[in-house]
Amino acid sequence: MITRDPEAFFAFAATRPPEPARALPKAVFLVAPEGLRLAEESAQDNRYMAMGQGIDAGQALAEHRALARALSAHVPVFTFPGDPATPDAVFPNNVFATAPGRLVVGHMRHAVRRREAGRADIRAFFARAAGYACLDLSRQPGICELTGSLVIDRARNVGYCGLSERCDEAGAAAMHAAFGLDATLVFDLAASEYHTNVLLQVYAGRLAVACPDGFADPALARAILRFYAPHAFALGAEARLAYAGNGIAVSADAAFLSARAEAALRPAEREAFARAGFTLHAVPLPEIEKAGGSLRCCVGEWF
Repeated sequence: MITRDPEAFFAFAATRPPEPARALPKAVFLVAPEGLRLAEESAQDNRYMAMGQGIDAGQALAEHRALARALSAHVPVFTFPGDPATPDAVFPNNVFATAPGRLVVGHMRHAVRRREAGRADIRAFFARAAGYACLDLSRQPGICELTGSLVIDRARNVGYCGLSERCDEAGAAAMHAAFGLDATLVFDLAASEYHTNVLLQVYAGRLAVACPDGFADPALARAILRFYAPHAFALGAEARLAYAGNGIAVSADAAFLSARAEAALRPAEREAFARAGFTLHAVPLPEIEKAGGSLRCCVGEWF
């Protein structure tokens, strides 16, 4: 099922009991921020980018190494080299993602990121080391920036796909098929938003966090939160702008946000993570976040 009807979607999703074993990645992969800089092309529709500020490349690399170390305490981590020709490559989850047995390559809106999708080394790694088939969406007609645009509840095998300049209807349908989802709810993001994963996160199928003001219809965000209640909460605009919606669970008891995002949470929101069974880990990423993404965007998942 792929639908814009939330009632039909949630009626179906309610029949899908969560399977914790499939909710979490067996490993994660990162791309080092070599030559990280603010790409003007990406800034056309990413209003989170700090275009008036420069990025300290050395500090960005140090932040990225610290992120890899923090994640590696909970899940195996693979880091691929960066390339100054692809300055946004520090956010690989928009370009490369996996489902069991297959690597999915996205169709990126901007040319600077389409170069990134052509990387042979990441494709070869999954083909040779994992024996994965490659589903290359980069040449199909729909724009689809993978798990930037599509937030997947792997435990229930359902997805939430927000349409924007970074994902259209054809791209949503292509991702629904490529990830083998049982159901996908398609909806519009607010005009100022570019990716769903800064507005919505489902942590291991157990906890949902959403930013209603980033949805074209805020009531839809509240409907998602009701589905996951009591382990669900909404974030306001200030927390959204601090990337508090851009987190990830990498193990059954470890959830991650950037330090800026974690600091934006209220005490009750931090407690919600604990009630859902997560220890919340915070990693400082101030230089990387200037490029318009945060911790979740840095982490590709190997399922």
